[in-house]
Amino acid sequence: MAGERGLYIGLLPTWGDKWNVKWGKGPLVFTPANAGPYGEFLGRRYRDKPILWIMGGDRPVENGTHRAVLRAMAAGVRRGDGGTPPITLHPSGRSSSGQYVHSEDWLDFNMLQSGHADRNVANYDMLTRDYQRTPVKPCLDGEPCYEDHPVMGKGPRDPYHDQYSVRKAAYWALFAGACGHTYGCHPVWQFWDTTREPVNGARTPWQEALHLPGAEQMHHAKALLLSRPFLNRIPDQALIVGDAGSEGRHVQATRADDGGYALIYTPVCQPLTVRSGILSGTRLCAWWYDPRTGTATPAGGFAKPATMAFTPPADGPDWVLVLDDAARGFPPPGTAE
Repeated sequence: MAGERGLYIGLLPTWGDKWNVKWGKGPLVFTPANAGPYGEFLGRRYRDKPILWIMGGDRPVENGTHRAVLRAMAAGVRRGDGGTPPITLHPSGRSSSGQYVHSEDWLDFNMLQSGHADRNVANYDMLTRDYQRTPVKPCLDGEPCYEDHPVMGKGPRDPYHDQYSVRKAAYWALFAGACGHTYGCHPVWQFWDTTREPVNGARTPWQEALHLPGAEQMHHAKALLLSRPFLNRIPDQALIVGDAGSEGRHVQATRADDGGYALIYTPVCQPLTVRSGILSGTRLCAWWYDPRTGTATPAGGFAKPATMAFTPPADGPDWVLVLDDAARGFPPPGTAE
């Protein structure tokens, strides 16, 4: 993650089973009394370094003691580091920091974990809830499905999340208002190879997994977003006429707040009807952006109607429809100006 100190490195002061054993091995170490001094020690040790602190460690916040431990640890980090590092919380699966500690003043942005339970977790709904919380704080999916991770509940080795799974999670989240996204690869985080015992069905040596296609395709999502004005981008499902769909057919839309462009992600080849009248200008330029290759294909220019129907190319499965106010003169999607 990039910030005012350059590229941030995320550090967890502790894994979650040291303050909420839950399904872990423990031991239970932290209390409201000792969490603060420990956090301060870490803050001093890494003072002025580009650290992003991640409290929690994949556990729910279930009671006042848990909340007090996290509050004390975060306050200690702030004392030690001088109060400048961004801090968030890594929650357990299918939950968000927002539902536990959104109002805490130590929480700078919300992180959710949509997790690995199936191929079509509605992280866009989770992001929408966090995006709409007050006070306003940035939000992102910190643990979506990992590439080459077993789909949980479907057996230990079959099926596995693939490039399509991770693309859907990324575009759904980013277009729903996320400030960024996390790509994960199951064999890589555990550095699995054939000499080690696999954790949870790891099957591809990490040296090979570094080259799985989903990782490279994350670059295409970044290139697309940065090829248009980025900081005025907002989610807007009103662009979609009719039902936006659910499960693996859900369509997610985002646009510039001044109407200068719109990006609409469809995970399958299905007709889209768009309220193009929401956008600015009198003429629009349309493109189909391929999230697998990062290439953009012109889909025509036309006088702006109130609504317009589009059908993606057949060789998907997924596509991004890009609509630009022609007067803005934007470059092809995915390329810099």
